[in-house]
Amino acid sequence: MPVKLRLQRHGKKGKPFYWLVAADSRSKRDGRYLEKIGTYNPNTNPAAVNIDNDRALNWLEKGAQPTDTARTLLSYRGIMYKHHLNGGVRKGAFTQEDAEKKFEIWLKEKTAKIQVKEEGLSKDQADAKAKRLENEKAASDKRLADAAAAEAEAEAEAVAKKAAEEAHAAEETPAAEEAPAAEETPAAEETPAAEETPAAEEAPAAEEAPDSQDEVKK
Repeated sequence: MPVKLRLQRHGKKGKPFYWLVAADSRSKRDGRYLEKIGTYNPNTNPAAVNIDNDRALNWLEKGAQPTDTARTLLSYRGIMYKHHLNGGVRKGAFTQEDAEKKFEIWLKEKTAKIQVKEEGLSKDQADAKAKRLENEKAASDKRLADAAAAEAEAEAEAVAKKAAEEAHAAEETPAAEEAPAAEETPAAEETPAAEETPAAEEAPAAEEAPDSQDEVKK
């Protein structure tokens, strides 16, 4: 029975999560499998790869063929390299001890590379977060400044409007007070004329009185 090491899809829509399984090559991709040997989560950064190295190596030793994606994951974990070293031991190219030393050196280098990548990602994330906070603060400061400017402008308009109303009221007040005074002046001047008229008419009557008496004496 030909066996393949391949991925089996799980997870939600838009967020896939995979199992690495050993399955009959004639079965469906997401169908029945012989053994689950690991998981792969591409939703994290870096992607999370967890594989049982011994079980995966055991299937490779038995002749199981990985798919292209499964081979990439196995290489990432060093399983394909270890399988290659075991082949060299079987051929007599080097001893098992030498193979173990070679694998340890490779594993240390790989671990260091992964650590550098994770630190770089952490730094990038920290820088992105700091920049995002800075942009948010700048936007908040701008909103506050715009609000203060709008409030100051509204206050200035209110003060100017009030000053204009007071000036207009001050211009109208004297005209309203002077009107009655102008009307009273002629009345005050007419009073003596009215009083003088009878005196002028009485003067001739007084003068005529002696004449009448003289005429009586005569």
